[in-house]
Amino acid sequence: MSATSPRHPSGPVADAFAARVRANEELTLAPHATRSYPALRERAEQECGVRTPFQRDRDRIVYSKAFRRLKHKTQVFVAPEGDHYRTRLTHTLEVTQVSRTVARALGLNEDLTEAIGLGHDLGHPPFGHIGEDVIDRCLQQRFGRRFKHHEHSLRIVDRLERDGAGLNLTAPVRDGIASHSGRAPMPSTLEGRIVRLLDRVAYINHDIDDAVRAGVLDERDLPSDAIAALGETGPRRIDALVHDVVEHSARAGDDIVQGEEAGAAMAALRTFMFEQVYLGPVARAEHGKIEHVLRTLFHHYADHPEQIPRSGPNAAAAAGADLADRVTDYLAGMTDRFCIRQFTELTVPDAFAP
Repeated sequence: MSATSPRHPSGPVADAFAARVRANEELTLAPHATRSYPALRERAEQECGVRTPFQRDRDRIVYSKAFRRLKHKTQVFVAPEGDHYRTRLTHTLEVTQVSRTVARALGLNEDLTEAIGLGHDLGHPPFGHIGEDVIDRCLQQRFGRRFKHHEHSLRIVDRLERDGAGLNLTAPVRDGIASHSGRAPMPSTLEGRIVRLLDRVAYINHDIDDAVRAGVLDERDLPSDAIAALGETGPRRIDALVHDVVEHSARAGDDIVQGEEAGAAMAALRTFMFEQVYLGPVARAEHGKIEHVLRTLFHHYADHPEQIPRSGPNAAAAAGADLADRVTDYLAGMTDRFCIRQFTELTVPDAFAP
């Protein structure tokens, strides 16, 4: 415990809490489940008497500024006209919910799974995967670096939150956040592997729902073999995929896996969504506009770093960050609407600004 760590009130419940959790986990968790203790943090802390280390990580993520910004970040549809389209925040909640279902069914650590699920997309920039691709290409061209949202999620919890102090999360939560993408190494815990797989299960199915609502997609055009295998509605498909993961992972024992038929059906749906929705004609019509906005802001702040605020989410890390990091931290931290507002202030004369 550091000298500045606050002391937690003690009492009969708090004093016995960790021992009770340890004993209960030995009775109820599967052999390959991650135990809640000991807490492996970069900076040692006194334990809480009413929350496990993973529950504390969950709370830190939920109370973070980056988490709150997710409500104004695109999932698929940019600035949708309607209250029922997913945002990056609702996507995060759906991933977390379905991941906890799988963790509970398999006797794995629900608290760890929940913390990873809630933190996995904190590093997504404005405008979803389109924004991620634009920032990545800008960084490569100007600084010879790459941008990957899962790596930036880890930077947020390690360096940018709490005015540069970071959230000091446990190692399994940090590993799950950094490894949730299919482009990253496999997570070291089964709980992290759940989030990695169920992230895909959730977004494929809720993106279908949003695309149909938006009139971009007709359900009758979905791949017939995949629909026959998984079900005609989003809830049925998710239920089928969850049951499939649970049953096949239970037989595997030490891994999180899908059955061959379900995995092939989900892959077919994902391919279809990329062709018809994510990279389809409606999305392509918006890509050029979004790229123009982000490229303009990226190069403007790279040329004028003095205009990057020294207060706000990215300020505390600025002292130790180089130009590439400062520009990336500022731009990736923006919500969609703030990004548009900054672009408007930069490019539209005051007399014509809305």
